[in-house]
Amino acid sequence: MTGQTSTALHENVRQEIMRRVRTGEYVAGKALPSAAALAEEFGVSSVTIKRALRDLQPAGILRAVPGLGTFVRDQRRFIRDLDFSLTSFDDALRLGLRPSIELISMTTEKIDDAAFDVLEPPDGLMLCVRKVISADGTPIMYDTSYLPRSLSDEVVGEFGEKFIGDALRGHGTQFTKTKLLIDAAPASEQAQQTFSIKNGYPTLRRLYRLSTTDKSFSVFGVTESPFDRLACVVELDARGKGSKLKK
Repeated sequence: MTGQTSTALHENVRQEIMRRVRTGEYVAGKALPSAAALAEEFGVSSVTIKRALRDLQPAGILRAVPGLGTFVRDQRRFIRDLDFSLTSFDDALRLGLRPSIELISMTTEKIDDAAFDVLEPPDGLMLCVRKVISADGTPIMYDTSYLPRSLSDEVVGEFGEKFIGDALRGHGTQFTKTKLLIDAAPASEQAQQTFSIKNGYPTLRRLYRLSTTDKSFSVFGVTESPFDRLACVVELDARGKGSKLKK
């Protein structure tokens, strides 16, 4: 690759690595050859190789693991209905997923993220439940839920093995409405660890409020997913005013 500018060299290397990933020459979950080996193969400097590899990480093509190397990211992407709140095992099965949950922690905290303001959360302490939701063995969501502290120990004890919605419904809670705020935001520290992504990596973030027949009882929460692992679909009614979520 002699006689080319450094920008052209970097771009050529980047395009070739992308081609190898897409054709399966570089397999998802497997480490790429070292930067030194790639530099020798392409006839460029290690700096050019590292720049090309670095550029492919925010695009969701590669991920770097300190001390181990650079790996091809799994390109599988899950698509769900926008109103799917992952509070029900049956809803997950309806979408063809084999869901599993991992309870991370249960603490007592306030909702102090200003992004929740539009959902009108309470000011006091709430039960905070953190979970990792996986589909077909792949982590797709990091979920932080906030619930009233008045819940019985029996209900709370089920959160480690059931979706929160299933546990609450099993004890008589009836949900009436879901309010959502969808945005993009850098991954939280917990999400970075869950998905093995770098600080600043973009995530699809969904803040929600699940209202019930008891006006004093609502479930608040936020889920995070790497943008290349989860997407949402919404169906709008074009026949008149307003819109509806796909059911």
